[in-house]
Amino acid sequence: MAKKKAFALRINEDMLKAIEKWAADEFRSTNGQIEWMLARSLKQAKREPKKRPDSDT
Repeated sequence: MAKKKAFALRINEDMLKAIEKWAADEFRSTNGQIEWMLARSLKQAKREPKKRPDSDT
């Protein structure tokens, strides 16, 4: 599993409320919804990150 990095996100309050509602409708957390939206956008733009083999060492 890829490591996750925390960072602050400034977002318009109305946009956040809309994302929170969408997340609730999809039974996701707000963070999970934002990650899903970003992944979908990257895929549609053909800009998905290259998959790296997991290295445990």
